[in-house]
Amino acid sequence: MSRPDLIKQLKIKHPKLNKKLIEKIIDTFFKSIEDALKEKKTVYLRGFGTFFIKEIKENFSARDPRNGKLIYVPKRNKIRFKISKKFKKFLNQ
Repeated sequence: MSRPDLIKQLKIKHPKLNKKLIEKIIDTFFKSIEDALKEKKTVYLRGFGTFFIKEIKENFSARDPRNGKLIYVPKRNKIRFKISKKFKKFLNQ
């Protein structure tokens, strides 16, 4: 589902809200998740799942697949998502 589809669905379910307000709500929601992850905080959405940052270690002995030479890969952060038990059960019905 894309952002415009999400806005349309919310507009159908809540016709009293105008499009600008719905866009502002969606932007605020995702911006707050983004800000929390930038601060390396975990975001819990009960009944949906958890977003968290996982630090990937640096690698001194990685190989370039094109030519086989050794390359250095610096440490980096990745965003991970763990689905909640309730949502997993819903999906696997």
